[in-house]
Amino acid sequence: MKQRKMTLRLDNGMCFHGTSFGYEGSAVGEVVFNTAMSGYPESLTDPSYAGQILVLTYPLIGNYGVPAFTMEKDGLATNMESEKIHVRGLVVSSYSDSYSHWNAVESLSEWLQREKIPALTGIDTRHLTKILREQGVMKGELILEEEVVESEEDYGDVNWVEKVSCKDVVTYNKGAGKKVVLVDCGVKHNIIRNLTRRGVEVIRIPWDFDFNTLQFDGLFLSNGPGDPDTCQAAVDNIRTFLNSSRIRPLMGICMGNQLLAKAAGGKVYKLPYGHRSHNQPVRMEGTNRCFITSQNHGFAVDAESLPDGWKPYFTNMNDGSNEGIRHVSRPWFSAQFHPEAASGPTDTEFLFDDFISLL
Repeated sequence: MKQRKMTLRLDNGMCFHGTSFGYEGSAVGEVVFNTAMSGYPESLTDPSYAGQILVLTYPLIGNYGVPAFTMEKDGLATNMESEKIHVRGLVVSSYSDSYSHWNAVESLSEWLQREKIPALTGIDTRHLTKILREQGVMKGELILEEEVVESEEDYGDVNWVEKVSCKDVVTYNKGAGKKVVLVDCGVKHNIIRNLTRRGVEVIRIPWDFDFNTLQFDGLFLSNGPGDPDTCQAAVDNIRTFLNSSRIRPLMGICMGNQLLAKAAGGKVYKLPYGHRSHNQPVRMEGTNRCFITSQNHGFAVDAESLPDGWKPYFTNMNDGSNEGIRHVSRPWFSAQFHPEAASGPTDTEFLFDDFISLL
């Protein structure tokens, strides 16, 4: 493939010049970085990255290729976290077109071209990361040679959850046992896998569906992209659930943590550059137990704003931000990190067991 010049231009005017190795086109999105050393197939298909240009700080990317993009009988992807790539663009330091892995069937470049995702290589991604850490995430443009990029609305103005949520009700493990309603804000498939292999029926619903009209045993709030303030319909439905006379278990992950906090009366705020990595240390409040977690989020819960009856469950040991909340007497809790990982450490997968035991 002929290498064509490509530039990443940030909103602050800075430009990074390299070459294209993905789809030959341009893209606009919020520029964010992930410090994980591996897991790019899972990250690229994580709906929480919708609308973003993803910068990978680990220098060598592509050396283990891409596995087959196949779907199981239940409609879940075999090796990925959704049905497609969700990032607007990808930025790496050094791309390896030569790959070697037992389950690889194509190169990262071939996959990106097929799904029409622009990608840039040959820049100093660690320098770029320092800029994002100091100035915060910002809008950027991937420009192929002298191509004109069409202006698009700002990342924060879009309800990205609505864009990635399912449009219809989908049931997994039908008739298997207890029923769990999963509010799909951009759910990763490994969350559904973790629930179904624990023997429950999962009813996946659109983000704004009023689940309070359904019969179920537990409620699950998924991860998702963007600003939780754009998801007021989900917050209202969750608040109705919390105020119901029938007490049923609830668990949330990532966006689910933020929506639960808002429904309870708390506040959320945007982090300067977010948490996107495999090595975020969190401590369980009231204990000395620490866990290494996989994370992907740009917003956090203001722990000081939690109303009576709620308290922090986990705290980030790097910056002290909230990593989960729980009710003091009712079976409701959430985690800001990803206990299902995919990719990343599975140290906190026990939270799924805790939820199932409450049903």
